[in-house]
Amino acid sequence: MVKYELLPKVLLESSICAPDNFFKPQRVAPSLILRVHGEAYYNKLVSLSLDSKEIRKIGFPLRQELVDRSHYIIGGTIEGCEFALQNGVGMNIAGGTHHAFKDHGEAFCLLNDQAIAAHYLLDSKKASKILIIDLDVHQGNGTAMLFKDNPNVFTFSIHGAKNYPFKKQRSDLDIGLENDTQDALYLEILKNTLPKLVTKVTPDFIFYLSGVDILASDKLGKLGCTLEGCMQRDIFVFESCKQANIPVQVSMGGGYSKDIDVILKAHTNTYKAAQEVFFNKKF
Repeated sequence: MVKYELLPKVLLESSICAPDNFFKPQRVAPSLILRVHGEAYYNKLVSLSLDSKEIRKIGFPLRQELVDRSHYIIGGTIEGCEFALQNGVGMNIAGGTHHAFKDHGEAFCLLNDQAIAAHYLLDSKKASKILIIDLDVHQGNGTAMLFKDNPNVFTFSIHGAKNYPFKKQRSDLDIGLENDTQDALYLEILKNTLPKLVTKVTPDFIFYLSGVDILASDKLGKLGCTLEGCMQRDIFVFESCKQANIPVQVSMGGGYSKDIDVILKAHTNTYKAAQEVFFNKKF
């Protein structure tokens, strides 16, 4: 999507980020991917030999550029984890590919970046208990399935109850919202749930999927939130992480409003919130 090209420019032009805030990720090694995805699926993916049914599930034509891009996205999420461990928060302009399962991709997701990064942290002993906060409007069905039997990763999703995926997987905690849910109720539910969850799970690392497809203007969303409500959501998540002294990696996730400026504003607000909460910058 064009938003991935435009967002860095907007962040620089608005002085929310400086050039030295950005890094170019490395392509991730297959061994890290295979901690999450099956070898048969991965080999078919990288050799561009998925069958037509598998490609339809993904939702766009399979090309080498997309496969390469997915490897760099994962690299960016892992490097964001390392930055978060040192600085409290690390961001990936792309990522949030939560519909990728062990043995297949779907809904524009080839490989599950935050799931792979979670295994990286656990395997390298850089984290021992992880909380994944998925606030994209679509339930992270792939992520839920990947960690359903893993006691070291707790999956939490607030999503549209009547939106894709229509067959939900079971996260450790799912909250499905009715169509047209607006800011007040959305934020009330989040604020009543997240602090208790952090206390219960006691994570030492958090992944946050900050999809902005909760906006009323989103073509695929069905909820009724505003730009201000979406930003208040991000601020609350970041404040909860900072107050608990838990590093957080953020992947942008979905955003499909008809007006590209609305998408960019919503994602820009996520970065603004991170700068304000973690680095005391005022805008």
